[in-house]
Amino acid sequence: MTPRIQRLPPQLISQIAAGEVVERPASVIKELLENSLDAGATRISVEVEQAGIRLIRVRDNGSGIPPDDLTLALARHATSKIASFDDLQRVASLGFRGEALPSIASVSRLTLTSRVAGQENGWRVSGDGGDTMDKPAPAPHPIGATVEIRDLFFNVPARRKFLRSERTEFGHIEECVRRLALSRFAVGFSLWHHQRAVLSLDPVPDQAGWAQRVAELCGREFIAASVFIDHQETGLRLWGWIGLPEASRAQTDLQNFFVNGRPVRDRVLSHALRQAYQDVLYRDRHPAATIYLELDPVALDVNAHPAKQEVRFRESPAVHEFVRRTVKAALADMRPGAVPPSLIAVGERGGLIHRFGSGPAGAPVRGVQERMAAYGQLHEAPAESGVADAPVAANPEPPPLGYALGQLHGCYVLAENPAGLVVVDMHAAHERILYERLKAALAGDDGLKTQALLVPVTLTVNPTERRQVEEHGDLLTQAGFEIALLGPETVAVRQIPALLAKADIASLVRDMLADLAAHQASDRSETTILALLAGVACHGAVRAHRPLNLLEMNALLRDMERTDHSGQCNHGRPTWAQLTLEELDRLFRRGR
Repeated sequence: MTPRIQRLPPQLISQIAAGEVVERPASVIKELLENSLDAGATRISVEVEQAGIRLIRVRDNGSGIPPDDLTLALARHATSKIASFDDLQRVASLGFRGEALPSIASVSRLTLTSRVAGQENGWRVSGDGGDTMDKPAPAPHPIGATVEIRDLFFNVPARRKFLRSERTEFGHIEECVRRLALSRFAVGFSLWHHQRAVLSLDPVPDQAGWAQRVAELCGREFIAASVFIDHQETGLRLWGWIGLPEASRAQTDLQNFFVNGRPVRDRVLSHALRQAYQDVLYRDRHPAATIYLELDPVALDVNAHPAKQEVRFRESPAVHEFVRRTVKAALADMRPGAVPPSLIAVGERGGLIHRFGSGPAGAPVRGVQERMAAYGQLHEAPAESGVADAPVAANPEPPPLGYALGQLHGCYVLAENPAGLVVVDMHAAHERILYERLKAALAGDDGLKTQALLVPVTLTVNPTERRQVEEHGDLLTQAGFEIALLGPETVAVRQIPALLAKADIASLVRDMLADLAAHQASDRSETTILALLAGVACHGAVRAHRPLNLLEMNALLRDMERTDHSGQCNHGRPTWAQLTLEELDRLFRRGR
């Protein structure tokens, strides 16, 4: 016989809700911290024992809860944060559902103590996991609130069985506090485990302090290898820290997204970030970033999930494009000597480091300026170098990468600038320069300029290479190549991009066809044509062990200073590094 429909008891309803909201001790702490932040707290302390199973205590100095509202605060769907559907359309608080406290109270022994301004003492209410709570009673307490949770899941032992080890559960707690501390720089946070301080963060009012907190929570290596961005347009603002490409990670573990102050995990934002870095990262690497998106609450749905960790954008394509374009533009500006107002370097890497600028104030520049004047008397690099197409002109200020001293093992260009010694991977640098020129030409009104060969270059090809020519003819044409099939094993190259006129055409085409076979390209994808151009630039760039004269080396340095993304090659490797005079002095123990 089918059971009759009946109303569920309130306790069971709360325990079902707890299954959505209270997954583990870290879930409890997240809900309690969000309540503290919504109450305007500027200092929050979290104490746990046995990774929160035995005890969770969250204290804050927020506005507190009036005694008449204490019992109501533990009732389901009771909240002070929204009152109508219009409020739900523009939620500005972290919590608003009115489910967290009653759900937590249904699976633990909970005590809530609070005092509001103007009262002589605080008030306390407690419960033992049942349907009812004790009546509020007077209790000493400063202004603010304390929520104490003991014996989590004591009355639902099946839930305890799904918890991990104490170490793992505390790791989730630490991550939760870390993310919320990143979301509110003006709030001080402390975390204690078994009466031992794990985290202690004072409120920080300015950007320098923000960077220090990010360094403490995300690692000093991240903040040292990142830049600060801040850009807004059409009701959207994106700010925060984006990692340099060489600081990429094997996982997405150092990507932090915040939307209107709310920590979120969002596919739109993560995909936009990934696309912004697609030209400067190894294929299997992931960017590091801590970024904050601000927009009108009406354009955001934060009611997508009970745990409130996911959001929906009403115009997700516009948000995606704004984030992608903003980050991509910032990355493009990461070239020697380019520091636009929106980019502020907040640190530097130890050892060989990148610097954005022409050197510290007061750095010795006389020798570089004298050499520059001498170079300025020379006109331009020989046309056959293929490295530059612009004259090397005199300039009263030393350029960021300085001027070339010579080559090392036919691979590296050594240059002197005001800061010290610059080392450039000449193949990687030239690869990026060619790639950016090919992209710019492809995006231009006239498209990619090509050059017909007076004498076509014929190649003997294998079946795989022939298949690439047959299947990707349109893609090759887009990339500036005309390759015709002459027979079962022969092709003729009749046209190439004009920028590659001096390249080894036979080797270039073979390498390009091998790339197409390896990547199983699709002619319809814009990403595919860019990947093909990146490969073409790599194979067409100046090779290692090719001797360059000083004119060619300096032309390469000047091109790097003018080229977007010139800090990395097309595969994400760094193209140059700086060894400062101070580091050289330490290396040789000068002044000691």
